[in-house]
Amino acid sequence: MRHTRTIRNARTKAAMLAVAAIGALTLAACSSGTTEPTSSTSETSTGTATTGAMEMTPITVGVIPILDVAPLYLGISQGFFADAGLEVTTELAQGGAAIVPGVTSGQFQFGFSNTTSLILATANGISIQAVAPGVSSTGVDGADFGSVLATADSGITSPADLAGKKIAVNTLNNINTSTINKMVSDAGGDPSTITYVELAFPDIVPAIVSGDVDAGQVVEPFQTVGEGQGLVQVGSNYALTDPNLMIAEYFTSSDYATANPDIVSAFQEALTKSFEYATANPDAVRAALADYTSMDEATQQAVTLPAWNTTIDDNTVDLLAQLAVKDGFLTEVPDLTGLK
Repeated sequence: MRHTRTIRNARTKAAMLAVAAIGALTLAACSSGTTEPTSSTSETSTGTATTGAMEMTPITVGVIPILDVAPLYLGISQGFFADAGLEVTTELAQGGAAIVPGVTSGQFQFGFSNTTSLILATANGISIQAVAPGVSSTGVDGADFGSVLATADSGITSPADLAGKKIAVNTLNNINTSTINKMVSDAGGDPSTITYVELAFPDIVPAIVSGDVDAGQVVEPFQTVGEGQGLVQVGSNYALTDPNLMIAEYFTSSDYATANPDIVSAFQEALTKSFEYATANPDAVRAALADYTSMDEATQQAVTLPAWNTTIDDNTVDLLAQLAVKDGFLTEVPDLTGLK
Protein backbone atom coordinates (compact mmCIF):
# COMPACT_ATOMS: atom_id res chain seq x y z
CA MET A 1 0.00 0.00 0.00
CA ARG A 2 1.31 3.42 -0.87
CA HIS A 3 2.22 5.36 2.23
CA THR A 4 1.87 9.14 2.12
CA ARG A 5 2.21 11.79 4.77
CA THR A 6 0.01 14.86 4.68
CA ILE A 7 1.86 18.14 5.18
CA ARG A 8 1.26 19.18 8.68
CA ASN A 9 1.50 22.44 10.68
CA ALA A 10 5.39 22.02 11.32
CA ARG A 11 12.63 20.85 -18.90
CA THR A 12 20.24 21.92 -36.19
CA LYS A 13 20.33 25.64 -35.97
CA ALA A 14 16.62 26.06 -35.65
CA ALA A 15 16.63 23.87 -32.58
CA MET A 16 19.61 25.68 -31.10
CA LEU A 17 17.98 29.07 -31.65
CA ALA A 18 14.77 27.90 -30.05
CA VAL A 19 16.62 26.63 -27.00
CA ALA A 20 18.76 29.77 -26.77
CA ALA A 21 15.60 31.84 -26.46
CA ILE A 22 15.00 30.23 -23.10
CA GLY A 23 18.63 29.92 -22.05
CA ALA A 24 17.98 31.01 -18.52
CA LEU A 25 16.38 27.69 -17.91
CA THR A 26 19.73 25.91 -18.03
CA LEU A 27 19.32 25.67 -14.32
CA ALA A 28 17.41 22.43 -14.21
CA ALA A 29 15.34 20.73 -11.56
CA CYS A 30 17.10 17.44 -11.90
CA SER A 31 20.62 18.86 -11.97
CA SER A 32 23.05 17.74 -9.33
CA GLY A 33 25.87 19.98 -10.58
CA THR A 34 28.20 21.59 -8.05
CA THR A 35 28.02 25.20 -9.22
CA GLU A 36 27.74 27.46 -6.23
CA PRO A 37 24.53 29.38 -5.63
CA THR A 38 24.40 32.87 -6.98
CA SER A 39 24.06 35.77 -4.63
CA SER A 40 21.24 37.44 -6.53
CA THR A 41 17.87 37.73 -4.90
CA SER A 42 14.99 37.11 -7.27
CA GLU A 43 11.89 37.69 -5.21
CA THR A 44 10.86 38.99 -1.82
CA SER A 45 7.41 38.86 -0.35
CA THR A 46 5.94 42.25 0.36
CA GLY A 47 2.58 41.22 1.72
CA THR A 48 1.62 41.95 5.29
CA ALA A 49 0.16 39.57 7.78
CA THR A 50 -3.58 39.67 8.25
CA THR A 51 -3.26 40.04 12.01
CA GLY A 52 -1.96 43.59 12.12
CA ALA A 53 1.16 43.77 14.31
CA MET A 54 2.21 40.17 13.76
CA GLU A 55 5.99 39.94 13.59
CA MET A 56 7.35 38.73 10.23
CA THR A 57 10.11 36.12 10.19
CA PRO A 58 12.54 36.45 7.25
CA ILE A 59 13.52 33.20 5.52
CA THR A 60 15.53 32.46 2.38
CA VAL A 61 14.63 29.57 0.06
CA GLY A 62 17.17 28.15 -2.39
CA VAL A 63 15.43 27.40 -5.70
CA ILE A 64 16.01 26.77 -9.40
CA PRO A 65 14.30 29.07 -11.98
CA ILE A 66 12.09 26.40 -13.53
CA LEU A 67 8.35 25.83 -13.74
CA ASP A 68 8.51 23.29 -10.89
CA VAL A 69 8.73 26.05 -8.28
CA ALA A 70 5.90 28.20 -9.67
CA PRO A 71 3.66 27.49 -6.64
CA LEU A 72 6.24 29.05 -4.32
CA TYR A 73 6.22 32.27 -6.35
CA LEU A 74 2.42 32.22 -6.52
CA GLY A 75 2.24 31.72 -2.79
CA ILE A 76 4.45 34.75 -2.26
CA SER A 77 2.39 36.95 -4.59
CA GLN A 78 -0.90 35.72 -3.14
CA GLY A 79 0.24 36.50 0.39
CA PHE A 80 0.07 32.94 1.72
CA PHE A 81 3.54 33.16 3.26
CA ALA A 82 2.96 36.64 4.65
CA ASP A 83 -0.26 35.40 6.21
CA ALA A 84 1.80 32.69 7.90
CA GLY A 85 4.19 35.32 9.25
CA LEU A 86 6.99 34.62 6.79
CA GLU A 87 8.90 37.15 4.68
CA VAL A 88 10.32 35.01 1.87
CA THR A 89 13.39 35.72 -0.23
CA THR A 90 14.25 33.30 -3.03
CA GLU A 91 17.82 32.79 -4.19
CA LEU A 92 18.77 31.04 -7.42
CA ALA A 93 21.18 28.12 -7.60
CA GLN A 94 22.49 25.72 -10.25
CA GLY A 95 20.70 22.67 -8.96
CA GLY A 96 19.79 20.51 -6.03
CA ALA A 97 23.35 19.54 -5.09
CA ALA A 98 24.30 23.23 -4.93
CA ILE A 99 21.29 23.98 -2.73
CA VAL A 100 21.99 21.22 -0.18
CA PRO A 101 25.19 22.84 1.21
CA GLY A 102 23.44 26.20 1.16
CA VAL A 103 20.78 24.80 3.46
CA THR A 104 23.12 22.90 5.77
CA SER A 105 25.41 25.95 6.13
CA GLY A 106 22.49 28.21 7.02
CA GLN A 107 22.70 30.34 3.87
CA PHE A 108 19.18 29.13 3.07
CA GLN A 109 16.61 28.11 5.63
CA PHE A 110 14.83 25.93 3.06
CA GLY A 111 15.70 24.49 -0.34
CA PHE A 112 14.32 22.60 -3.36
CA SER A 113 16.03 19.51 -4.81
CA ASN A 114 15.24 16.36 -6.73
CA THR A 115 14.57 13.38 -4.52
CA THR A 116 17.52 11.24 -5.66
CA SER A 117 20.00 14.02 -4.86
CA LEU A 118 18.53 14.20 -1.36
CA ILE A 119 18.83 10.41 -0.98
CA LEU A 120 22.49 10.56 -2.06
CA ALA A 121 23.14 13.45 0.35
CA THR A 122 21.55 11.48 3.18
CA ALA A 123 23.68 8.43 2.34
CA ASN A 124 26.76 10.69 2.63
CA GLY A 125 25.84 11.63 6.18
CA ILE A 126 24.26 15.02 5.49
CA SER A 127 21.49 15.59 8.00
CA ILE A 128 18.45 17.00 6.22
CA GLN A 129 14.72 16.96 6.77
CA ALA A 130 12.10 17.00 3.99
CA VAL A 131 9.21 19.34 4.77
CA ALA A 132 7.03 19.12 1.65
CA PRO A 133 6.79 17.53 -1.78
CA GLY A 134 8.27 19.64 -4.54
CA VAL A 135 6.80 18.42 -7.81
CA SER A 136 5.37 15.14 -9.08
CA SER A 137 4.63 13.29 -12.28
CA THR A 138 1.22 13.70 -13.88
CA GLY A 139 1.19 9.91 -14.07
CA VAL A 140 0.26 9.91 -17.76
CA ASP A 141 2.69 8.47 -20.31
CA GLY A 142 2.88 10.90 -23.22
CA ALA A 143 1.41 13.75 -21.17
CA ASP A 144 4.00 14.35 -18.45
CA PHE A 145 6.41 17.25 -17.98
CA GLY A 146 9.46 15.06 -18.68
CA SER A 147 10.21 12.41 -21.32
CA VAL A 148 12.81 10.82 -23.58
CA LEU A 149 12.79 12.30 -27.11
CA ALA A 150 14.15 10.95 -30.42
CA THR A 151 13.85 11.87 -34.09
CA ALA A 152 10.79 10.53 -35.89
CA ASP A 153 12.96 8.46 -38.29
CA SER A 154 15.28 7.02 -35.60
CA GLY A 155 13.53 3.65 -35.42
CA ILE A 156 13.16 4.17 -31.68
CA THR A 157 9.46 3.74 -31.04
CA SER A 158 9.30 2.27 -27.55
CA PRO A 159 11.38 2.32 -24.36
CA ALA A 160 12.79 -1.15 -25.14
CA ASP A 161 14.34 0.31 -28.32
CA LEU A 162 16.56 2.54 -26.16
CA ALA A 163 18.73 -0.46 -25.25
CA GLY A 164 22.15 -0.15 -26.88
CA LYS A 165 21.59 3.53 -27.70
CA LYS A 166 23.41 6.73 -26.76
CA ILE A 167 21.13 8.84 -24.56
CA ALA A 168 21.74 12.37 -23.32
CA VAL A 169 20.84 13.23 -19.73
CA ASN A 170 21.50 16.40 -17.76
CA THR A 171 23.32 14.53 -14.97
CA LEU A 172 24.87 11.08 -14.77
CA ASN A 173 23.97 8.68 -11.99
CA ASN A 174 20.88 10.47 -10.78
CA ILE A 175 17.09 10.47 -11.07
CA ASN A 176 16.92 10.59 -14.87
CA THR A 177 19.30 7.68 -15.49
CA SER A 178 17.53 5.64 -12.80
CA THR A 179 14.08 6.24 -14.21
CA ILE A 180 15.17 5.61 -17.81
CA ASN A 181 16.81 2.34 -16.75
CA LYS A 182 13.62 1.21 -15.03
CA MET A 183 11.44 2.24 -17.97
CA VAL A 184 13.66 0.28 -20.40
CA SER A 185 13.88 -2.75 -18.12
CA ASP A 186 10.11 -2.86 -17.57
CA ALA A 187 9.64 -2.80 -21.36
CA GLY A 188 11.93 -5.82 -21.80
CA GLY A 189 15.12 -3.99 -22.79
CA ASP A 190 18.56 -4.22 -21.23
CA PRO A 191 19.50 -0.86 -19.68
CA SER A 192 23.08 -1.99 -19.03
CA THR A 193 23.73 -1.56 -22.78
CA ILE A 194 22.80 2.13 -22.75
CA THR A 195 25.57 4.73 -23.10
CA TYR A 196 24.69 7.90 -21.21
CA VAL A 197 26.09 11.27 -22.25
CA GLU A 198 25.95 14.22 -19.87
CA LEU A 199 24.70 17.44 -21.49
CA ALA A 200 22.97 20.49 -20.10
CA PHE A 201 19.24 20.51 -20.84
CA PRO A 202 19.48 23.32 -23.46
CA ASP A 203 22.05 21.27 -25.40
CA ILE A 204 20.08 18.02 -25.52
CA VAL A 205 17.53 18.87 -28.24
CA PRO A 206 20.23 20.14 -30.67
CA ALA A 207 22.30 17.01 -29.97
CA ILE A 208 19.33 14.76 -30.87
CA VAL A 209 18.52 16.76 -34.00
CA SER A 210 22.17 16.70 -35.18
CA GLY A 211 22.52 12.97 -34.51
CA ASP A 212 25.21 13.33 -31.87
CA VAL A 213 23.03 11.20 -29.60
CA ASP A 214 20.22 8.77 -30.40
CA ALA A 215 17.83 10.14 -27.81
CA GLY A 216 17.69 12.47 -24.85
CA GLN A 217 15.78 13.01 -21.63
CA VAL A 218 14.33 16.48 -21.18
CA VAL A 219 11.89 18.32 -18.96
CA GLU A 220 9.76 21.30 -19.81
CA PRO A 221 10.19 23.68 -21.54
CA PHE A 222 12.73 21.67 -23.54
CA GLN A 223 10.19 18.93 -24.18
CA THR A 224 7.94 21.45 -25.91
CA VAL A 225 10.92 22.95 -27.78
CA GLY A 226 12.00 19.51 -29.01
CA GLU A 227 8.53 18.52 -30.18
CA GLY A 228 8.38 21.85 -32.02
CA GLN A 229 11.51 20.72 -33.90
CA GLY A 230 9.86 17.45 -34.96
CA LEU A 231 11.14 15.19 -32.18
CA VAL A 232 8.82 12.56 -30.75
CA GLN A 233 8.36 11.14 -27.30
CA VAL A 234 9.65 7.60 -26.73
CA GLY A 235 8.34 7.37 -23.19
CA SER A 236 7.65 9.44 -20.10
CA ASN A 237 10.36 8.13 -17.78
CA TYR A 238 8.84 9.58 -14.60
CA ALA A 239 5.27 8.40 -15.21
CA LEU A 240 6.45 4.97 -16.38
CA THR A 241 8.59 4.52 -13.29
CA ASP A 242 5.66 5.27 -10.98
CA PRO A 243 2.49 7.23 -11.84
CA ASN A 244 2.80 9.03 -8.50
CA LEU A 245 6.56 9.63 -8.71
CA MET A 246 7.63 12.58 -6.57
CA ILE A 247 10.54 14.10 -8.47
CA ALA A 248 11.55 16.68 -5.89
CA GLU A 249 11.09 17.86 -2.33
CA TYR A 250 11.45 21.02 -0.27
CA PHE A 251 13.78 20.47 2.68
CA THR A 252 15.66 22.07 5.55
CA SER A 253 18.52 21.00 7.78
CA SER A 254 17.70 18.68 10.66
CA ASP A 255 19.20 21.19 13.08
CA TYR A 256 17.00 24.01 11.77
CA ALA A 257 13.89 21.83 11.90
CA THR A 258 14.60 20.93 15.53
CA ALA A 259 15.31 24.51 16.59
CA ASN A 260 12.50 26.18 14.63
CA PRO A 261 9.44 23.90 14.55
CA ASP A 262 6.99 26.83 14.36
CA ILE A 263 8.72 28.32 11.31
CA VAL A 264 8.83 24.92 9.60
CA SER A 265 5.12 24.46 10.35
CA ALA A 266 4.27 27.91 8.95
CA PHE A 267 6.31 27.19 5.79
CA GLN A 268 4.50 23.88 5.32
CA GLU A 269 1.07 25.48 5.76
CA ALA A 270 1.84 28.24 3.24
CA LEU A 271 3.23 25.71 0.74
CA THR A 272 0.10 23.59 1.04
CA LYS A 273 -2.05 26.62 0.16
CA SER A 274 0.34 27.43 -2.69
CA PHE A 275 0.14 23.91 -4.15
CA GLU A 276 -3.64 23.92 -3.94
CA TYR A 277 -3.84 27.36 -5.57
CA ALA A 278 -1.47 26.33 -8.40
CA THR A 279 -3.44 23.15 -9.06
CA ALA A 280 -6.71 25.08 -9.21
CA ASN A 281 -5.32 27.97 -11.30
CA PRO A 282 -3.10 26.68 -14.15
CA ASP A 283 -3.43 29.98 -16.03
CA ALA A 284 -1.93 31.77 -13.03
CA VAL A 285 0.95 29.28 -13.06
CA ARG A 286 1.68 30.01 -16.72
CA ALA A 287 1.52 33.76 -16.11
CA ALA A 288 3.86 33.49 -13.12
CA LEU A 289 6.57 31.89 -15.28
CA ALA A 290 7.21 35.31 -16.83
CA ASP A 291 8.20 36.63 -13.40
CA TYR A 292 11.24 34.43 -12.80
CA THR A 293 12.15 32.72 -16.12
CA SER A 294 12.88 33.95 -19.65
CA MET A 295 10.29 31.60 -21.14
CA ASP A 296 8.40 33.30 -23.98
CA GLU A 297 4.62 33.50 -23.86
CA ALA A 298 4.02 30.89 -26.56
CA THR A 299 6.12 28.36 -24.64
CA GLN A 300 4.42 29.29 -21.37
CA GLN A 301 1.08 28.37 -22.90
CA ALA A 302 2.34 25.14 -24.53
CA VAL A 303 4.28 23.44 -21.74
CA THR A 304 2.85 20.49 -19.86
CA LEU A 305 2.50 21.36 -16.20
CA PRO A 306 3.53 18.84 -13.54
CA ALA A 307 1.45 17.75 -10.59
CA TRP A 308 1.76 19.60 -7.31
CA ASN A 309 0.62 17.26 -4.60
CA THR A 310 0.25 18.22 -0.95
CA THR A 311 1.67 14.99 0.48
CA ILE A 312 5.14 13.52 0.65
CA ASP A 313 5.10 10.15 -1.12
CA ASP A 314 7.11 7.76 1.03
CA ASN A 315 6.87 5.09 -1.67
CA THR A 316 8.81 7.33 -4.09
CA VAL A 317 11.62 7.80 -1.60
CA ASP A 318 11.89 4.05 -1.06
CA LEU A 319 11.67 3.26 -4.79
CA LEU A 320 14.30 5.80 -5.86
CA ALA A 321 16.66 4.60 -3.14
CA GLN A 322 16.22 1.00 -4.30
CA LEU A 323 16.89 2.07 -7.90
CA ALA A 324 20.01 3.94 -6.78
CA VAL A 325 21.32 0.72 -5.23
CA LYS A 326 20.35 -1.34 -8.29
CA ASP A 327 22.15 1.11 -10.59
CA GLY A 328 25.23 1.23 -8.37
CA PHE A 329 24.90 4.80 -7.07
CA LEU A 330 24.70 3.41 -3.53
CA THR A 331 25.85 0.19 -1.91
CA GLU A 332 22.83 0.03 0.38
CA VAL A 333 19.65 1.92 1.18
CA PRO A 334 20.37 4.51 3.88
CA ASP A 335 18.10 5.58 6.72
CA LEU A 336 15.44 7.55 4.83
CA THR A 337 13.47 8.81 7.84
CA GLY A 338 14.43 12.43 7.20
CA LEU A 339 13.03 12.37 3.67
CA LYS A 340 9.56 11.11 4.63
